[in-house]
Amino acid sequence: MGRWDPDARGRLMKAAMELYAERGFEPTTVADIAARAGLTERTFFRHFADKREVLFSGSAALQELMVGAVAMAPESATPIEAVAAGVEAAAGVIRDRKYSLERQKLIEAHPVLRERELIKMASLASAFAATLRKRGVNDPAATLTSEAGIAVFRIAFERWVKDSGNREFVALIREGFAELRSLVA
Repeated sequence: MGRWDPDARGRLMKAAMELYAERGFEPTTVADIAARAGLTERTFFRHFADKREVLFSGSAALQELMVGAVAMAPESATPIEAVAAGVEAAAGVIRDRKYSLERQKLIEAHPVLRERELIKMASLASAFAATLRKRGVNDPAATLTSEAGIAVFRIAFERWVKDSGNREFVALIREGFAELRSLVA
């Protein structure tokens, strides 16, 4: 495949995931990823800041989508209903269970990736809380609701990627919120 073939970003992501699976995350270099994709290191760095970002590059867009859904929830929505709308929005774009499982395995196996994932979740919780405050929810309710929503998201995601019954991600999210509501009722 030539350097000028289309979808350089997709080819780099595919090459990185293959190499991470074959060699592991730590030993794989940016040069290895670029070579496997038939591209240069310079091209890699046009798309990603480092090899971790291959796994986290969609985080900003996902956060924007989820926070937007919280903001656009009906005015009549309770704080938890607004956060649930945000979390459910993720199910509309996170659809590739196989990729998600491989990504999750990598994250769980490497402390540097787990740390990055925790930072991503903390940033999302903070953005949810800020959005709830704009909707008139005071603290600590805004923060508590946001943190609870992120917990539901994480647990539903873990269940979804490991689910052998092929249940839908959105169904697991809804179950998680239903369980949360029953616990605090």
